[in-house]
Amino acid sequence: PRKPFSCKTFFKLAYMTENNWLRGGRLLTQHVSSDAAADAGSVVTSLSIDDEWIVVGMANAKIHVFDVRTGLFVRTLEGHSSGVWCLTGLGSNFGSPCGSVSGFGNEGAIVVSGGCDRDVRVWDLTTGKCLHVLRGHNSTVRCLRVLEGRSLAISGSRDSTVRVWNIETGQLVHLLSGHLHSVRCLDVAGNKVVSASYDATCRIWDIDTGECLHVLRGHYHQIYAIAFDGVHVATGSLDSTVRVWSAETGECLVVFQGHTSLVGQLQLSDNILITGGSDGKIMVFSLDTFTTVHQLLAHENSVTCLQFDDRFIVTGGNDGRVKLWDFRTGEFIRELSEPGEQVWKVSFRDDKCVVLCRRNDRTAMDVISFRPIEEPSS
Repeated sequence: PRKPFSCKTFFKLAYMTENNWLRGGRLLTQHVSSDAAADAGSVVTSLSIDDEWIVVGMANAKIHVFDVRTGLFVRTLEGHSSGVWCLTGLGSNFGSPCGSVSGFGNEGAIVVSGGCDRDVRVWDLTTGKCLHVLRGHNSTVRCLRVLEGRSLAISGSRDSTVRVWNIETGQLVHLLSGHLHSVRCLDVAGNKVVSASYDATCRIWDIDTGECLHVLRGHYHQIYAIAFDGVHVATGSLDSTVRVWSAETGECLVVFQGHTSLVGQLQLSDNILITGGSDGKIMVFSLDTFTTVHQLLAHENSVTCLQFDDRFIVTGGNDGRVKLWDFRTGEFIRELSEPGEQVWKVSFRDDKCVVLCRRNDRTAMDVISFRPIEEPSS
């Protein structure tokens, strides 16, 4: 383990790390599949990264676990009988693009996964053991979230239902019914979960009681993306609009326009909403003023993933590019990895960035480090 840093060393390290983001990191590890990426089994469906682990869900029903410090393979979690569509962690250390994953510490690291076999599985990452198989959905489990500090997982399915599970006991807590079509995405904050569906509605639920508090109507096509910070709910739709709603009243506060096709990527943090669309655009909106801050022509076709913090915006697209942007100015800085044919997932945390893409007709995973090779002395 590393020795504790002095304040001076800590800030110097942070400065050097940020400079490396601007100038270019070093490829820590690269993994390339032996099978062609055109084979459906080689497609990446989900990604999580925390202080210890990189966890990757695949269309071939496997979940691969890597050490985040080295990028080296640790183990494969096997148990799903068909493609894994979603995974999420429990606790305080996991991070994800789109603000969609929570996490956990070193002790008893837990991942929850769902897929086309209709099962939700609870895994111990340190041992690779499956602790529970949660059954009840009648179709593909499309989205998952965990509730911080409550040992609860929430799953959304193509069977149009949302289920709340106790992942310590493996028991069903609530069955949330009301959507008329597939549940496409979920988010959680406090004791509320928000679900969005291909029925073009969003629902806000009380996790303690299972009661539906509000039904948010306004989109006229399927909803593909959602973000929730406890105050605002943001939804992105096939109708090309982004709507922001009050979580307290269910009122639509604003309709953002600017995209020309499906809005499938959202992240909401500190009253900043960033959206990505199939038109290749990235839009940055302020929820303080309900105005457009930046409009970025980011990719030649669909934006497949995005993540931001108070320094940078990272985007990936179906054009095979991973791009770094200045959060404050909206200016393009650089490309983060070697171009490919398609980017599936990108996630960054502190001094690491993980890219999963199709490159040279193979599935490739790049683990990029921005940590200085020689750390500053105290």
